[in-house]
Amino acid sequence: MNKILSLALLVGGVVLIIAGINAMNSFNSDVSRFFTGSPTDKAVWMLVAGCIAAAVGLGGTLRGSKA
Repeated sequence: MNKILSLALLVGGVVLIIAGINAMNSFNSDVSRFFTGSPTDKAVWMLVAGCIAAAVGLGGTLRGSKA
């Protein structure tokens, strides 16, 4: 069961990273970057959450089972 959850976190993290990269290249991020110098908060949080979820999922997948 833990392996399935870890794989789901890994896949979900990769999906969030891809969505965050796409959001960083969007028109809204370009406008935000023009006025504030940084992309939108949504894009940044998707990248952060994606990296954390992917790291936790990868760690759980690579860790050996104790049973």
